[in-house]
Amino acid sequence: MTAAFVAGSDRPEKTVIKVGFMPLTDCASLVMASVLGLDEKYGIRLVLSREHSWSGMRDRLVKGELDAAHVLYGLVYGVEMGIGCAATPMAVLMNLSRNGQAITLSKALAQQGVTSLEALATLVRKGNRRFTFAHTFPTGNHAMFLSYWLAAGGIDPLRDVQLVTVPPAQMASNLAAGHMDGFCAGEPWSGAAVRDGSGFTVCTSQDVWPDHPGKALGTSAAFADANPHACRSLIAAVLEAGRWIDESDEHRFAAAEVLSSPAYIGASLRDIAARLQGEYDNGLGRHWSDPDPLQFHAGGEANFPYLSDGMWFLTQHRRWGLLREDPDYQAVAGRVNRVSLYREAALLAGVPAPSNLLRSAVLMDGKVWNGRDPRNYAASFAIHKRTTVNT
Repeated sequence: MTAAFVAGSDRPEKTVIKVGFMPLTDCASLVMASVLGLDEKYGIRLVLSREHSWSGMRDRLVKGELDAAHVLYGLVYGVEMGIGCAATPMAVLMNLSRNGQAITLSKALAQQGVTSLEALATLVRKGNRRFTFAHTFPTGNHAMFLSYWLAAGGIDPLRDVQLVTVPPAQMASNLAAGHMDGFCAGEPWSGAAVRDGSGFTVCTSQDVWPDHPGKALGTSAAFADANPHACRSLIAAVLEAGRWIDESDEHRFAAAEVLSSPAYIGASLRDIAARLQGEYDNGLGRHWSDPDPLQFHAGGEANFPYLSDGMWFLTQHRRWGLLREDPDYQAVAGRVNRVSLYREAALLAGVPAPSNLLRSAVLMDGKVWNGRDPRNYAASFAIHKRTTVNT
């Protein structure tokens, strides 16, 4: 391949970049950037590091043991704001994916007639016992989507049920063992719970928020500031990989074959491939091709680091009492999401970049999120744990 930006003032400051990833289907564009040699095209070499927990990845990223990572969007913002750890300036280089997570409930609940959020709410209100649901990290995407879904059904996630943190690869086995009643996680672990008969898919994350941001390519602000050319090369390589995956079902299947290796996810090809290709079986007899499947590129729309995407996680951190005061939402997102750096990389990779920094969506409860009034949006929910420290 012909190298791009490998000489002169644009030469990457660091050519060997250590990038962490979790064993999840949505690490695919990072993995394929390495497997396809797209990193070398841009004058860098990716050294991928399989991590075991989001907390461990966070710590290694903050300490500089990892240069960048496939990481939960909400985790990056939690570290930026010092939620559960020392505040450390962070950077989102790009969105890696959108859609493709799921909320899974146990087959034991289905046997009690609980096959919907409404039925779950009815059972919770009976108060026979306190149900337990797992997410993957307290400030992360899955915690926020799970809490949003429960609250949309009138279930207070902090009072009516118990929430616990479990690494994604351990979700299906813990559900099968009866340690919890349901979970929210990325694939292939929801699909695995369906296949092994322990659970069923009650809701996809795209049912909660169509075309929501998935994982981010995150790093510390210090690394991004010291290595802008290396970051640009990294973004460009991953953009090309995401575009390649989204080009065809054949490419998606090829990516699934690579991901099934123990070096990456180490799950069965069957578990990975179906939902990577947008084909769903909910475990209760329903089969469908999802209109909003996991996407890695979507013409660049899935990759642009919209400020409103980061701001949404801040509103939910505020809603659930993880932030005691309203931050300057857009200012925080403006410093974390490196839009200018992304635009440079997108130009280099021949990917169109939207002109707007905010985007609009209608979530499952009918609320519109467009990033224009985040303070009032965060205060608009009937179920919350907001404090009244600020005026």
